Amino acid sequence: MLSFTGSLKVFLAAQPADLRKGFSGLYAMTAQVLREDPQSGALFVFTNRDRTRIKSLYWDGTGLWVMTKRLEKGRFSWPEAEGGKVELKPGELALLLDGIELKNAVRKSWFRRG
Repeated sequence: MLSFTGSLKVFLAAQPADLRKGFSGLYAMTAQVLREDPQSGALFVFTNRDRTRIKSLYWDGTGLWVMTKRLEKGRFSWPEAEGGKVELKPGELALLLDGIELKNAVRKSWFRRG
């Protein structure tokens, strides 16, 4: 089971990506498409056109991790965004990975975390 701290920044690429890419390809997409530093310690998440797979890139301070998830049924509910990326909190990423549609989920005004 993966667990990320509440302070982790998570960026989703709004547009589908070619998930045949490995470390170097995802690193380049993070820098060029998302315009973020791949070694910043943030988690960068990409999906394919069918939204049945995701691939993530994460720098842990000593090297890069590439993680993949493939759904056996259904599709990920991917948020739309202007500017090519969406920033999520780790809890929101967990909901997305568990099949919760984020656009219908509403954070209550009283709920504020760090």
